[in-house]
Amino acid sequence: MYIYIYIYLLYKLKTVVKIDVVFHLAAEALGLPFISPYLQSIGSDYRHGANYATLASTVLLPNTSLFVTGISPFSLAIQLNQMKEFKTKVDELHGSSDKTGSTKLPSPAIFGKSLYTFYIGQNDFTSNLAAIGIGGVKQYLPQVVSQIAGTIKELYGLGGRAFLVLNLAPVGCYPSFLAGSSSELDAFGCMVSYNNAVVEYNNMLKETLSQTREALLNASLIYVDTHSVLLELFRHPTSHGLQYGTKACCGYGGGAYNFDSKVYCGNSKVINGKALTAAACNDPNNYVSWDGIHATEAANKIVTWAILNGSYFDPPFPVHQLCDLHPIG
Repeated sequence: MYIYIYIYLLYKLKTVVKIDVVFHLAAEALGLPFISPYLQSIGSDYRHGANYATLASTVLLPNTSLFVTGISPFSLAIQLNQMKEFKTKVDELHGSSDKTGSTKLPSPAIFGKSLYTFYIGQNDFTSNLAAIGIGGVKQYLPQVVSQIAGTIKELYGLGGRAFLVLNLAPVGCYPSFLAGSSSELDAFGCMVSYNNAVVEYNNMLKETLSQTREALLNASLIYVDTHSVLLELFRHPTSHGLQYGTKACCGYGGGAYNFDSKVYCGNSKVINGKALTAAACNDPNNYVSWDGIHATEAANKIVTWAILNGSYFDPPFPVHQLCDLHPIG
């Protein structure tokens, strides 16, 4: 199996954020190599796929600068164009008499045998919350869903036939939003308005993918409900071998959330003459949240096995019955 991944990956070198783990762990369980980043051309091996994701990417084209908000300029449309460019170069190289440099590239036929995976949309949801509120964000979520569906159709036109689309996590349970919030909380300590909006988005995404599926002959388009897995972990961490649901492992401030927006995980800052450092906890395997925004490796292992079990797929797809799964570290 070859995988060309379009996902919201969140490498953050200084903070050792471990949120690419779901796909890396899934690859490990399936006995597949990790996927080389498209933007890392030197030393990459694309025979098993290419990863077009970047830190803080969005589905919609951002309307501000990376240096202002931290949102990546490589939105989904840019990633799609990178994919098209890559395919064109592969086709050209294999069609020429000079095959120099082709040893790290796939066969052109592989684009029709690849699994195209989307894990993107969270930044579209969260990046404007402070500016326009949850009501404002909900106004453009249909555009997000529409663009994901449109991208799948374009990839189908390029020969793609297998697609996985992961839904949004329950961001209302993230310590980064809970800290300092005065919003209504549910019985599990999560923000009602944010989580309700996420559910609306996920339902919209699921329905749109169902309609898209009907238009794509001989294609597999699968909706992956990682939201339900993560919501269960946030609500009942101890039932899954964890201790803390809505408290960050890596952060500053202690208390219920251990998160301070002035000092992010792995960073130090002088505030009011005092040096503050947001450091990692000693027992990350007990936490669902790594840095208030992203899940820990422990939580991602649980999510990965839930995905591979196939019970969170729509339509159902029993990966564990069709593939020999390997232990994951």
